[in-house]
Amino acid sequence: MNKIRIIPTVLFRDTNTMKGKNFQSWRIVGSVLQSVRLYALREVDELIFLDVNATKNNVINYELIDEFADECFMPVVVGGGIKTINDIKKVLKVGADRVCINTALINNIGFVKEAIKVFGSQCIIGSIDYKKDENEKNYIWKNSGLVKTNIELFEFLKKVQDIGLGELLLTSIDHDGVMSGFDNSVIKKVNSMFDFKIIASGGAGTKEHILETIKSTHVSAVSCSSIFHFTENTPLSIKKFLKEKNIDVRI
Repeated sequence: MNKIRIIPTVLFRDTNTMKGKNFQSWRIVGSVLQSVRLYALREVDELIFLDVNATKNNVINYELIDEFADECFMPVVVGGGIKTINDIKKVLKVGADRVCINTALINNIGFVKEAIKVFGSQCIIGSIDYKKDENEKNYIWKNSGLVKTNIELFEFLKKVQDIGLGELLLTSIDHDGVMSGFDNSVIKKVNSMFDFKIIASGGAGTKEHILETIKSTHVSAVSCSSIFHFTENTPLSIKKFLKEKNIDVRI
């Protein structure tokens, strides 16, 4: 069994690291390069960088990706605005190890299927953001949570299952930034129904939240952001805690 990864996620706009709640009320919490250097010192397993403006502006900031990738000594995942094979080639060329595809997965699932064939499933991470409606049904949102689709989460995941995706970053917008725990019921259901691995995202506020999600849902990785900005926890302190609880992590 593979070791559980604790993956810091850096959301950025221009050169600034951003944080919000429920994909709204964004505020600056530092610079991208500061975040990179801090995590590099802490020897994290992997870093996810997501440009929250790239899809809206239709621009991928290759220069910035190149700059922060040079500072990283761990695998780097980059997302935001990627919608063509050439986009992926250019992001990988400037230093990314893997790419994360969100809006283009929803708009053109055939593109992601092609990308998996070209680059391999280990290189392509899918990303889906979802939110419950007034009837407690989970619908997908895109464009960094700006646009609601009429696509029900589990119906779309059946299509994702067919394209050979290796790993999916699954984010509950309702839990994002609230720091009250993950959407474990949905994560567990997705993980039990489909073959691709899940990176759980949205909700970590304590070490116990992360432990509960790992034990109850059997995810392959957990993505965290607010817990590192607004508490004393670090990736290493969380992994040490998990190790004490007999969770297999890399220290």
